[in-house]
Amino acid sequence: MLIIACPGQGSQTPGFLSPWLEAYAQLEATLTSLGEACGADLVRLGTTAEEEEIKDTANAQRLIVGSALAVYRAVFAGKKVDGVLGHSVGEYAAAAIAGVIGDNDAMQLVARRADAMAEAAAKTPNSMAAVLGGEEADVLTAIRQLELEPANFNGSGQIVAAGAKAAIQRLVENPPEKARVIELKVAGAFHTSFMESAKEPVAEVAEGFSAKDPEIKLWSNVDGAQVQDGTAFLSSLVSQIASPVRWDKCMASLSGLSATVVELPPAGALTGLIKRGVLDATAIALKTPADVEKVPNS
Repeated sequence: MLIIACPGQGSQTPGFLSPWLEAYAQLEATLTSLGEACGADLVRLGTTAEEEEIKDTANAQRLIVGSALAVYRAVFAGKKVDGVLGHSVGEYAAAAIAGVIGDNDAMQLVARRADAMAEAAAKTPNSMAAVLGGEEADVLTAIRQLELEPANFNGSGQIVAAGAKAAIQRLVENPPEKARVIELKVAGAFHTSFMESAKEPVAEVAEGFSAKDPEIKLWSNVDGAQVQDGTAFLSSLVSQIASPVRWDKCMASLSGLSATVVELPPAGALTGLIKRGVLDATAIALKTPADVEKVPNS
């Protein structure tokens, strides 16, 4: 079974698209088209833009979804793909890959999401941090004592906390017992109550789309369950803006499938989680075009 994983914000690095553009002649045209749909120069962002520019929420979300979709269309054309899932904003790429919405629809939707979340983040200084290790109960207690919120349950001993930047810094300085804390390269407290104001603008765009039921297996960040209803999944993309990502439950759904899980660029983070959290899966990160050779033919 071949399953595609679409990465989330924070996975991007300067120039990560350059080798892909060199290897796949059609990629530039695809990226240009997707960029027109979301109002961004995805080719420039993925090749020559500096880290600070691609760290910006408005740019990062467009770039990550556009890159995942463009590389998927180039690499997996003609291959049999059995399923797909995404982490956070990666769900927008997953929605298009599963046929729930079109590629341009996904880019229009993520553009509104990116701008609305950037606007929400700008209202007050907030941030996110990964808590690695520790007992889950102790970690959640420490997060809540600082009036932070758990934003991502990533499994494999990783929970992401989000909230006021000052509180995040206190968490970094005083980690829970047997844990370490790393502040993430994001500009907002995503998937928390701080993002409530971003939901309505995205919902308005989503209402203009007609969703279809998924053509391949698709799992949701809401609860890790397989999606049956495309309209309900589209609605969940809006609600998830201010709700925790349950990647731990997504990985639990992958357990027992003995699947090959291929992470699209900018790849790496999800592959690491899957290798630790889904013991019967074969996880492959497409960091460079050479990694495509690791994907089984089907």
